[in-house]
Amino acid sequence: MANCACGSAQKLDDCCGRYLKGTANPPTAEALMRARYTAYTQCDIDFVARTNDPNNKEPFDADSAREWAKSSKWLGLEVVKTEKGGVADSQGKVEFIARFRVEGEDHEHHEIGFFRRRGDNWYFVEGKTPGVTVRKETPTPGRNDPCSCGSGKKFKKCCGN
Repeated sequence: MANCACGSAQKLDDCCGRYLKGTANPPTAEALMRARYTAYTQCDIDFVARTNDPNNKEPFDADSAREWAKSSKWLGLEVVKTEKGGVADSQGKVEFIARFRVEGEDHEHHEIGFFRRRGDNWYFVEGKTPGVTVRKETPTPGRNDPCSCGSGKKFKKCCGN
């Protein structure tokens, strides 16, 4: 038997396979996120749909998800970080990168997934793309500094206007 696609180094049946089969519930938000990734690699879109939060207002397009799963060669999963989402929590966040190949081109899906637990079940609420921090290489001139464009005017009367 092959190792689980989630990257745990465990056999599929000992890891995410039991969640996909419904013989156990993922105990944490991260476990559910890993199981959902594995479900995509197995084209088990029913599991993905079942683990979406029932209160989501956005409809889940199972046909598109199935087509994406089938057309992708899944290359691996990296869990970047988790916040809460443990066995005693009711909510959690998991930042991850899913790597896949479509038509010979490699892609990364980088997302922060938000999860909620109801009873014994964790559900996927929504995913957001992490913001990119932009860092300036040079400091912004002050209002009364000479303008950096070389006009000889004060910044506030030139490019800062």
